[in-house]
Amino acid sequence: MKKNIAAFFDIDGTIYREGLITEVFKKMIKYELIEPEKWYNEVRPDFLKWDKRQGDYDDYLLKMVDIYVDAIKGFKKDQMEFIAKKVIEQKGDRVYTFTRDRIRWHKSQGHIVIAVSGSPLELVSEMANKYDFDDYKGAVYTLDEEGNYTGDVIPMWDSESKQKAINELTEKYNIDLKNSYAYGDTAGDYTMLCNVQNPYCMNPTRELLKNVMNDEELKSKINVIVERKDVTYKLNVDEIQIVE
Repeated sequence: MKKNIAAFFDIDGTIYREGLITEVFKKMIKYELIEPEKWYNEVRPDFLKWDKRQGDYDDYLLKMVDIYVDAIKGFKKDQMEFIAKKVIEQKGDRVYTFTRDRIRWHKSQGHIVIAVSGSPLELVSEMANKYDFDDYKGAVYTLDEEGNYTGDVIPMWDSESKQKAINELTEKYNIDLKNSYAYGDTAGDYTMLCNVQNPYCMNPTRELLKNVMNDEELKSKINVIVERKDVTYKLNVDEIQIVE
């Protein structure tokens, strides 16, 4: 049986220009599901620290997850699905030109296009539907028997979880990883990038870039893409110098 070519995409920071979970917090406040102080006292300080480039994005992401888990505990699934739908309706076009165009190209080539994201599954589902993805994986926030969030989460933002997802999807779709593609921006995407022959770092974080530069096999095949304003740059990884 002929194997299929796939393109695996992270979402936050790779397709979407920021973090979708931040938009969820704002909507939760708007609909009076959480107090504004939750954002201003717990979320905003870490967001601003990262936004001012005074903090690490991966640390900020994990901090946001911890706050999100606590914030939605006891909420109904349909409440979060409604918010996720509104977020993507209003913010879903704030994407990078490069990855938006790559999604279209992969679709035109008949490739299987899959989102593998650390964002909550409700958000990933809406984003995947908007951009006509064939399948998706996201972080699963578990529910109790009454359909309320328990405060537990099955992650999809770390390398180990994404590796497991890639293995499952490869078997499900009979994927030829040697001719497939992956797009990511953080250290959590490292194994996803290692798995394919055509990996792309999209505006990579310092930690991911260091991992790439210390991995000779990945370094030999990586494409480093930086998009700023209305210009997209493809960088030669051998010429990149990380300024400490």
